[in-house]
Amino acid sequence: MARYTSSYLVNLPLDQLPQAIDRVLQSCGLELVYHATDYMMAREIPGQVVFSKLVTVEILIDSTKAKSDEVPITWVIKNDELPLQVTNHCKQRFEQIQEIISQHQQWHLVASATS
Repeated sequence: MARYTSSYLVNLPLDQLPQAIDRVLQSCGLELVYHATDYMMAREIPGQVVFSKLVTVEILIDSTKAKSDEVPITWVIKNDELPLQVTNHCKQRFEQIQEIISQHQQWHLVASATS
């Protein structure tokens, strides 16, 4: 299973974060599947790639560490594909999502880390 994570400290009030995340997901061609207070899940729309390569994105919102205008969030991008190649589909989507996150106009990234 391919799995890539990134963590951010976003300069945005907690109540505005779900709408901003949803816009990022739409920009990436992902559809929101589940939404809770501290967790969102989206998936790649079927039909473009083989089923085993479909990417799932989990967004973990750490509201316990949130300040008035800074919220830590973690993005987990994964699929069932074995990462046998350096540039597999999941890695390509991860890099695309990272680019869109860093360029999103509604928030300012205070800090970020990837693994």
